[in-house]
Amino acid sequence: MYSEDFDGANAQERSAEDVFSKPVRAGKRTYFFDVKTTKGNDYYLTITESKRKVEKDGSFAYDKHKIFLYKEDFDKFSEGLQEVIDYIRTNCLKDADKSGTEEDGNFSDVNFEEL
Repeated sequence: MYSEDFDGANAQERSAEDVFSKPVRAGKRTYFFDVKTTKGNDYYLTITESKRKVEKDGSFAYDKHKIFLYKEDFDKFSEGLQEVIDYIRTNCLKDADKSGTEEDGNFSDVNFEEL
């Protein structure tokens, strides 16, 4: 049920407030959807975008951006996200498919974790 966190720690080392984690790998980024609890046993969601980058010394680091989503906002957030996704699928993707930006060979998805 748990995934490794950003620093490679295993599930036993994760905080007791973590309830569920779902990592989603998408190209050069990984998105983490983490369900957590407060001390009062309220649930909330953190959405974290993590992108691996190479430092000047050749070591690796991660750029991370995090959003906290509280239960009272779940419905409005979900509705807004779905509306935007529907808009993009209806109005934007058909134009992107015509341009062939990813299919024309100019895009390369490299998975550094397999190197």
